[in-house]
Amino acid sequence: MKVGEVCNREVAFVYGHERVTEAAKVMREHHVGSLVVVAGEPRGLVPIGILTDRDIVVEVLTAGLDYRTVNASEIMSRELVTVREEDDVLDAFKTLRSRGIRRLPVLTSSGTLAGIVAIDDLLELVAEQFGDLVKAIASERSREARVRA
Repeated sequence: MKVGEVCNREVAFVYGHERVTEAAKVMREHHVGSLVVVAGEPRGLVPIGILTDRDIVVEVLTAGLDYRTVNASEIMSRELVTVREEDDVLDAFKTLRSRGIRRLPVLTSSGTLAGIVAIDDLLELVAEQFGDLVKAIASERSREARVRA
């Protein structure tokens, strides 16, 4: 299965030049703890970082900075790990695990933002598939019991 089939296409984002106060409002509005930070390009939105609620607290509030003047791009995580829509879900899972992260922006083949996939989404998918396997095993046992009875 491809990442593009399971990713969330509604991505909460903020432009790098926007203030963290605006970012916090977007987080609250979308009930999320992180945003993809983007740059607007003629071809579409291009992810340039991730901003978390923890970034705001640790980098701005506890550092005593004036939250009204800090831009998202100043405190975002710049080491952005992404996947492409055509990448396999298992590869995305391995990337999340090996990098110790919870979310991956999903890119189109041209490098623009297509969606986001979270470890929670992938765990839900795997749990669903395990449930299907359990049902298949139970069905096989039931069929065998009927045939051999």
